[in-house]
Amino acid sequence: MNFRQVHLDFHTSEKIPGIGSRFSKQQFQKALQTGHVNSITVFSKCHHGWAYHPSEANEIHPGLNFDLLGAQIEAAHEIGVRTPVYLSAGFDEKMALRHPEWLYVGKEDGKLQVPDFGSPHYHLLCFNSPYLDYLLLQIEEVVRGYDADGIFLDIVGVRQCHCQYCTAKLLAEGKDPADDAAVLELAEKVYADYTARVRRTIDRIKPGLPVFHNSGHIHRGRRDLAFVNSHLELESLPTGGWGYDHFPLSARYVQQLGMEYLGMTGKFHGTWGEFGGFKHPNALRYEVSLAAANGARSSVGDQLHPQGEMDMATYRLIGEAYRELEAKEEWLDGVSPMADIALFSCQSYSHFIGETGGEKNPQADAGAVRMLLEGKYLFDVIDGESDLSRYQVIILPDCERITPALKEKLDRFLQAGGRILASGKSGLWAHQDAFAFDFGADYCGESLYAPCYFKPDFAMEGLYDTSYVLYSQAEVTALTCGTLLGTQENPYFNRTASHFCSHQHAPDSGESAGPGMVMGKDGIYIGWQVFSEYARRGALISKRMVQHALDVLLGEGKTLKTGLGAQGVTTLMRQDDRYICHLLYAVPVRRGSGVEIIEDITPVYDVDVSLRLPKPVNRVYLAPQREDIPFIQRDGLVTFKVRKVDCHQMVVLE
Repeated sequence: MNFRQVHLDFHTSEKIPGIGSRFSKQQFQKALQTGHVNSITVFSKCHHGWAYHPSEANEIHPGLNFDLLGAQIEAAHEIGVRTPVYLSAGFDEKMALRHPEWLYVGKEDGKLQVPDFGSPHYHLLCFNSPYLDYLLLQIEEVVRGYDADGIFLDIVGVRQCHCQYCTAKLLAEGKDPADDAAVLELAEKVYADYTARVRRTIDRIKPGLPVFHNSGHIHRGRRDLAFVNSHLELESLPTGGWGYDHFPLSARYVQQLGMEYLGMTGKFHGTWGEFGGFKHPNALRYEVSLAAANGARSSVGDQLHPQGEMDMATYRLIGEAYRELEAKEEWLDGVSPMADIALFSCQSYSHFIGETGGEKNPQADAGAVRMLLEGKYLFDVIDGESDLSRYQVIILPDCERITPALKEKLDRFLQAGGRILASGKSGLWAHQDAFAFDFGADYCGESLYAPCYFKPDFAMEGLYDTSYVLYSQAEVTALTCGTLLGTQENPYFNRTASHFCSHQHAPDSGESAGPGMVMGKDGIYIGWQVFSEYARRGALISKRMVQHALDVLLGEGKTLKTGLGAQGVTTLMRQDDRYICHLLYAVPVRRGSGVEIIEDITPVYDVDVSLRLPKPVNRVYLAPQREDIPFIQRDGLVTFKVRKVDCHQMVVLE
């Protein structure tokens, strides 16, 4: 799998003439070479439903009079660039108009929803309809007729459909089409059938050809959905609505699955389909480096002009990032991540306990990952199938009540010396308001007050000895044999029409409501939903509570410590008999309506790093510069100083 890829969108209306009229093999090759690209995903079929090559299984775009797909593949292969081939699977606007009976029919607020044809958008098709046979013939035609280096199928996923075919299928099986559980069960079967038939179709011609089914997100906890792919492409355009926290969350989950994966960003200022939109080169440099630091290859999204000429400004932009990446690849291939901490994802937890109504707390994962990144902790994001033996601390964020199966798994982890950090409702039994673990306190119930205050019993960097407001629902506990790390305090009263004070909430009364943060034999419990609160509000107190808890639980076992600032990112990868420490620094800012932008990257200097490693090292040097740097090694701790981090710096310890 190549490190420097481009995903070349080509969704082109039949209303536009002259398709590919300015395509030139030499110009196409020049663009790829300028961009330092070694793989480019090119189009067989777009969302509009047209083929970009002569086709018996489909119809060639009415504005195209030659084999554009074949010409692109030939041009790319001539200069050693791979060519996975794209087919739009879930969207096919041509066939949506001709066969509206094949459309996916969703349900919202109890009413069936059929998309209209009076507004400019695409329409989903159902894989339980004759459309799937039509799609498979197109895939077969491409695999048989072209030297494709893989197949990329887009706009797919498990969808609860109420079309005539799905309804008839349920009735034939004696099931109620109004039963959401039955509809979901069928949706799972339909998607599994689709992926299996795609694999069989391809393997009859080119066994093992790589395939990726793109749904825009890798669902944490659904390994079955991940493993139908030969590799994973983590679609995550920071300016396109995903933000800069999304990719690390996805990458830290998939890096434990044993699959190759890439991070897919875009050259756009915004998102897909933006002609004439460009991000700053520094943004792309950072995004490509962030992928590398998380063990991923990179793919940059572009969209080809209908006339087929590659935009050289785009490939100069991509080349800024890929030139740097090319020089780093020696230290990026075949790596595995080091981690002290495992975050049990709320999304994967919902699947683990069989929750079909969606993720209980979708913000908890994002808040936790942001805290861990800012605190420079080494961590993975895990699910119920993960091996816990490599971690020192497991985080159960905010909402993860304990089932017997989860209790058994975590008990083995605790018996091996691990510890738990839980918050909010996490750590309580699934069907009983009592702790499943020894946190040194008894659970008493929800606080009658909101918000409440926290008075820490420990010093916090950047904060002072006082009480701090926390807005999420507080949980009341009573100290038993635990160590008190901070106290919960009540306000004078809740805000009502007859009782209110000032603009927001009543001040702290100083009245203790028991432990707000407590440590017992099995770990530490925090009595607020601090992770989701940090995602919503970003208050420093939430982060400092979690960081103190983790530092106590890890003790001297923390692998990495650094003075890199809060916006920096650190990872540690193992590659054969050496370690690669990645240091990144950039500060995204919000512009417009909440769009995160990276423009200026200010270098940071004299960054101290210490690593606790299982084996002694003989050499420490900067990569790709190959410049040796001095280090001190004592009692398993390797300490060094990085004089300058300009966006991304790797330090190799051999």
